[in-house]
Amino acid sequence: MNCGRFVFPLDRSIIMGVINVTPDSFSDGGQYFDVKRAIDHGFQMVDQGAAMIDIGGESTRPGASDPGVQAELDRILPVLEGLKSAGAALSVDTRKPQVMQAVLAAGADMINDVNGFRDPAAVDAVSAHPACGVCVMHMQGTPETMQADPRYAEVVAEVGDWLSDRVRALIAAGVSRSRIVIDPGIGFGKTLDHNLSLIASVARLAAQAPVLIGVSRKSMLGALTGRPVDQRLPASLAAMLAAVARGARVIRVHDVAQTRDALTVWEAIEQAAVHPVRSPLAIGADKS
Repeated sequence: MNCGRFVFPLDRSIIMGVINVTPDSFSDGGQYFDVKRAIDHGFQMVDQGAAMIDIGGESTRPGASDPGVQAELDRILPVLEGLKSAGAALSVDTRKPQVMQAVLAAGADMINDVNGFRDPAAVDAVSAHPACGVCVMHMQGTPETMQADPRYAEVVAEVGDWLSDRVRALIAAGVSRSRIVIDPGIGFGKTLDHNLSLIASVARLAAQAPVLIGVSRKSMLGALTGRPVDQRLPASLAAMLAAVARGARVIRVHDVAQTRDALTVWEAIEQAAVHPVRSPLAIGADKS
């Protein structure tokens, strides 16, 4: 994947750490609203194993309100500038074309659009910057309305077809396929059953483009476990590994160190399955 200053081979899954520079995000709203704390946290996540950092200046939790273009830029730009030397690709999570244009001009490596580049001006923003990475996310409705009553006839087919259409539109506008990842939008206009079906079908979605999965701490995990948001780490890791096992290549998380440990163990076991170590006794028995 080509992503601004970086190229990721995606032969293994990479970690995208989340920094919400907002007062009201569902998981860490207000925690990194201070610029210095946000920058320090970004460097910490890179040290822990994040290859990408996703900076968001607008909460997209269900029912969230829009802060406006200038307020969003005032939140994002100082953190973006402060993290340029961190050694990770810097993604900006925004649905506003004006914000996209400004952060790309300021050096962002990727745009992560929860609106899936439905706005032609958003397509123009990323097509004008031929190096930036592009994450196309599916969302039914808007953050204000998406969880009112989400319905699908067949969620995996509908989400997959919609993402495929958006990828084709971006390619037609001059965005190379090597810059694009897709995100089925876990929790964005979906019920628990919809979310589970999409995670179970990552391999099907990955046939068209590399898949980014963001399930960290989300309400679906609370529905399954009964845990509040600050006690969902084990559930987050389980969902992450289920997605990775099915081919997810970018994992968007809040808890980078724990995710890195879980991935390291899982990858070691998978590697052992491909290249099993044979004991000396077994080798000797073969020779006899």
